[in-house]
Amino acid sequence: MASIVVTGGQLITGEPGCRKYEKGFLAINNGKITAVGVGNGDDYKNEDTVQITIPADAVVVPGFVDVHIHGGYGADVMDRTKDALQTMAANLPAEGTTAFLATTITQKHEHIEAAIENVVAYRRADKEAEIVGLHIEGPFINETKKGAQPLEYIVEPSVPIMKKWIDLAEGMIKQVTYAPEKRNGSELAAYLRSEGANPSIGHSDAVYSEMEQAVAAGANQVTHMYNGMRSLHHREPGVAGGALLLDELDIELIVDGIHIHPEMVKLAWKAKGTNQCLLITDSMRAKGLPDGAYDLGGQDVSVNDGRATLSDGTLAGSVLQMNKAVANMVAYTGCSLEQAVQMASYNPAKKIGIDAKKGSLAPGKDGDFTVLTKEGDVLYTYCLGEKAYGKEDDI
Repeated sequence: MASIVVTGGQLITGEPGCRKYEKGFLAINNGKITAVGVGNGDDYKNEDTVQITIPADAVVVPGFVDVHIHGGYGADVMDRTKDALQTMAANLPAEGTTAFLATTITQKHEHIEAAIENVVAYRRADKEAEIVGLHIEGPFINETKKGAQPLEYIVEPSVPIMKKWIDLAEGMIKQVTYAPEKRNGSELAAYLRSEGANPSIGHSDAVYSEMEQAVAAGANQVTHMYNGMRSLHHREPGVAGGALLLDELDIELIVDGIHIHPEMVKLAWKAKGTNQCLLITDSMRAKGLPDGAYDLGGQDVSVNDGRATLSDGTLAGSVLQMNKAVANMVAYTGCSLEQAVQMASYNPAKKIGIDAKKGSLAPGKDGDFTVLTKEGDVLYTYCLGEKAYGKEDDI
């Protein structure tokens, strides 16, 4: 791998309270960051160094980490094929994403198990985003809040089933979305925490007291805030109220202007703070493709004007790209770009325990970064120090 030094524009390091350098440099050698600072980085150059000079109004940020993504660009995790994972991994750098959790959907157990085995067997190719684990969404959810999860495959939370999947995944399951009010919900949460996986409350009809019980049992996150859950009411806070009030819970946000009204995004951010918000896409196969007919978990999905729905109008994932989520977060809430970047990079990396190598720009970490224009478009993305997105003649 070549030594590279990026100069010429702004640089955001990504961690809480992160630095923003107006004229910064980023040095990478053998796929790892060696230095970050102000200036031209001349001390980190040699005759083999590739110099990357970006526009003065562009900004270098850490590669984004998407902990909730089902598919995109014509592929879906539940396709259970190497080609599907490779399609996703090869295309995600175009939106600035350099690491992601391959996310399953409620389905037949054998299909979920095949998807898990497919992810475990997958070997990352050069110049593509890295699959850093699995997010198991369902089947341990509440049928009354199923959203686009297939009803016929929903089951009660089961530690024995989960143990089988944990063993099958060889440590790659980082997050499980479940309904804590269902029988054995507390036992499942406690087991997941013992295995290093995050129990994330979602597709749940829990009341506030059940949310408190879930936290006591180990729940530490809420899946796609406001969606697929008992909503906030002045006589019963529900899942949404619990998510906002309980300090132990971080929240996922789909900031596409469809799943959540912009002012409700702002409310969630103000209530939880930057450190407890995780930007996700929850995207499905149609991302990056024209409007039309697609599928999600064996169900027909229609995509019109960026809105993915089942035949009954139920939202069925998104076609959101992560760089757009970052730009929308700034526009909807008035947060700084530094804060939005933290919510899309450092926070998710920390949540799934990979912040020692990903999520921010610091010496010793993986050379994952993206370069954004002032409008939020992606100019280039590098994964482990290799260009994964950007025209060959751009630099």
